[in-house]
Amino acid sequence: MTQGAGQGPVTGSAAAWRPAASYTPTQRDTRLVPEDWTPTERDLPVVSLPPEDAADGRPGQEEAPAVERGAETPPAPGPLYVVGDVHGYLDELLRALREQNLVDDEGHWCAGNARLWFLGDFTDRGPDGVGVIDLVMQLSAEAAASGGYAKALMGNHELLLLGARRFGDTPVDSGAGTASFLAAWRLNGGQPGDMERLRDHHVAWMSRLDAATVEDGHLLLHSDTTAYLDYGTSLDAVNDAVTGVLQRSDADECWELFRRFTKRFAFRGEDGPVAVREMLKTYGGERVVHGHSPIPYLVGDAGGEVPADGEDGRAPAVEGPYVYADGLAVAMDGGVTMDGRLLVARLPLSDGGADLG
Repeated sequence: MTQGAGQGPVTGSAAAWRPAASYTPTQRDTRLVPEDWTPTERDLPVVSLPPEDAADGRPGQEEAPAVERGAETPPAPGPLYVVGDVHGYLDELLRALREQNLVDDEGHWCAGNARLWFLGDFTDRGPDGVGVIDLVMQLSAEAAASGGYAKALMGNHELLLLGARRFGDTPVDSGAGTASFLAAWRLNGGQPGDMERLRDHHVAWMSRLDAATVEDGHLLLHSDTTAYLDYGTSLDAVNDAVTGVLQRSDADECWELFRRFTKRFAFRGEDGPVAVREMLKTYGGERVVHGHSPIPYLVGDAGGEVPADGEDGRAPAVEGPYVYADGLAVAMDGGVTMDGRLLVARLPLSDGGADLG
């Protein structure tokens, strides 16, 4: 079972850390990634027994339950935050994280045991997608060292970038004629600078991101689609299935995964609450929180796909997350690529979110 960025505490000594391989003069040289860091290991509860109370293996000796041995109560988890689609806008991401007191003026984690989930789509369209990935990896290590965490989910643009990197111009059956990942990546705002700076450790990190998770009663997803149901009826099954597709590295299978996770608007309209309830009943949680569909399009009249670069002449007016579908869904893509806002919000929403319907 794989999981998102920074699952579990960082292991290894500080001496094992090294500068990220993707460092460029435009990035801070203080970004460090532990040598043995992995985004795939799930948090595991550990019960530590005093040495003098540990069983010595003699026949008939049994360990008493941890509660009888004075096990300390685990500390309460810190506040939970989510980040919408970033799409390469590193400066806007840092500004939004600072406004929530999650990072300091230098862009380092300063939120102690707070918990942070990125909902995917780190690259494409904006100027510094690889810089965004480096920052998320850095914050994952720094947050773990402070008793919190920063984790990430798989977005459709991660799938697109991975496909462009692995398969290039290899033809795939798009359903509308022959296409390729590389052509689709370029069409959807792929930045040549990101591809040039992408390194193996970025690819490995993206390839092992989870597709969905539940935190504090919130079902966190990237895409507002029910296509997750095509890959399993539990979170473990879905996440394992997505990772399995990427590991098999079959171009057509990866394209189909990308195509399904690019669908949107399943929770909008009269049937939207029914679709949300099906997702919650299957995977758990009391409310879906997603990115993917920019709020200005979600609340507008756009019945089809969002234009590749969000160019339709409208000036988006996004004040915050958008709560809809009978209050069961929260949209977090503020449309930063459309001169909107890059949203970072604390859950549960203290003010109920913006109602733009």
